[in-house]
Amino acid sequence: MPWNWELPNWPTFNYDPKKISLQEKQFLLSVGSASASLKNVVEEDYNQFIVEILSAEGMESSKIEGEILDRESLQSSIKRHFGLNTNHKQATEKESGMANLLCNVYESFDQPLSHEMLWRWHSELFQNQLHITDCGTYRTHAEPMQIISRRYDAPKVFFEAPPSEMISKEMAAFVDWFNSTHTSEPILGRTAIAHVYFESIHPFEDGNGRIGRLLVEKMLSHSVERPVLIAVSKVLERRKKEYYAALERCNRTLDVDHWVEFFADVVLQAQEESMRLLYFLMEKAKMLTALSGQLNPRQEKVLLRMFSEGLNGFKGGLSAENYISITKASRATATRDLADLVQKNALRKTGELRHTRYWLNIH
Repeated sequence: MPWNWELPNWPTFNYDPKKISLQEKQFLLSVGSASASLKNVVEEDYNQFIVEILSAEGMESSKIEGEILDRESLQSSIKRHFGLNTNHKQATEKESGMANLLCNVYESFDQPLSHEMLWRWHSELFQNQLHITDCGTYRTHAEPMQIISRRYDAPKVFFEAPPSEMISKEMAAFVDWFNSTHTSEPILGRTAIAHVYFESIHPFEDGNGRIGRLLVEKMLSHSVERPVLIAVSKVLERRKKEYYAALERCNRTLDVDHWVEFFADVVLQAQEESMRLLYFLMEKAKMLTALSGQLNPRQEKVLLRMFSEGLNGFKGGLSAENYISITKASRATATRDLADLVQKNALRKTGELRHTRYWLNIH
C-alpha cells in the first residue's frame, strides 16, 4: 500500500472546511481579544508574557522528542536575546540554540519562508552536535528515512518518507505552497496541512518534529499578520498519544478531516491557555498597583515570588514555612504579614493549623 507522498494527487490534502468553521471563528475572535488585551499590559509584563510563551513552546516541543531542557537557562537565553534583565545563568548549547531558534521564528513572522530560514533553524537546533551529518541542510543519506517503533523484538515501520534524492524538489514545492497567499482556506486548516505536509516530507536528518511545530507558529502568525504567541507544543505534549495517532492516520491517505479537526481543537486549547496567562499578568499589575505603598518589603518580595511561579503558583500553596524561608522573618512576623495580606485581599487562606495554605487572590 503506497505512502501518502506516493499517491497520484500528492500533495493535495483534502478536508471539509465547514467542519472547522466554528473553531476558525473562535480562533479569530480570540486573536482580536488578545491583541486588545496586550495594549493594556505594562512593558515588563508584556516581556514576561513573550518569554513564558516562547520558553513553554521550546520546552514542550523538545519534551515530545524525549529531550529535557532547563527552563531557567532557556528563559535566561531568551531574555538575553531581547536585551532584558537576566540572572546570567550560563545555558548549554541546547538551550542557547533553542532560544535563538524561538526568537528567530518570533521576529521573522512576517517574512516569507525560505530554504535558508529552515536551514538556519536546523543549525541553531543542532549546533556542534556531532551525531548530525547534515547540519543546516536537507538530508542526503542514501538509506530510507523511516519512522520505526522502538521495540527491538518486533520493529514496525510506521512511515517511510520520500528518499533524500527527492527532497530538494519536494521542499521547493512546500516552500512555494507555504508562501502562497491567494487562498480562501481557513487559517486553522491551512496550518494543520502545513504541519502534516512538512512531517510527510521529513526533510532533515533529525529535528523534523520540532521544526514542523515551529512552522505551525509561523503559519498562524503570518496569517493574522502579528505574532500569535501561543504554545501549541504544550498542548500537543499532554495529548502526545492522540497527536502521534492522528499523524499516523495520515501516512497513507490525503483525506485528513480527522487530523484537521484534532489540530484545530489543539490550537484553540493553546490559545485559551495563553489568554489565561495574559489575564494572570494583567491581574498581577492591577493587584500590585492597588497595593502600592501598603506593603512592607517582605510582603512585596513574597507576592512577587508567588507571581513568578506562574499560573499554578506554589505547588500545594504557600505555607508559613515558605514565607519564613523567603523573607528570613520570625514565625510571629510571618503570621502577622500573612494575615495582613489576607485582609488586604491579596491572598486567600485555606486549611487550618499546619495545613494552612495561602493562594494568590486571582479568580
